[in-house]
Amino acid sequence: QVQLVESGGGLVQAGGSLRLSCVASERTFASYVMGWFRQTPGKDREFVAAISGRGDSTYYGDSVKGRFTISRDNAKNTVYLHMNSLTPEDTAVYFCAADPFATVEGTAAPATDDFGSWGQGAQVTVSS
Repeated sequence: QVQLVESGGGLVQAGGSLRLSCVASERTFASYVMGWFRQTPGKDREFVAAISGRGDSTYYGDSVKGRFTISRDNAKNTVYLHMNSLTPEDTAVYFCAADPFATVEGTAAPATDDFGSWGQGAQVTVSS
């Protein structure tokens, strides 16, 4: 399994922006599809965004399209989630995920079961 460490969470006002980072301990990082999910208490983990190994394909959840951008820097073994126009509904623990066999090419959003490695999570709180 790949070790993943998220950072960049925190408290922000509605309408503001945050950038999450996730560093992976994997020499072949560029061969991994990377994803972001989020979870609030009592709810299932929700897909947010995913990016292919080369960064040429992305997929977004409907609730974040047009506001969030996923990107990666393979030289730094890092994936980012740029979050703009945040609302209180974006408040959640955000998890980074990795898997060499996940896909962002299909018509359906990647599922949690598609990813074998997970980070510990980063809290994002958006105040109204």
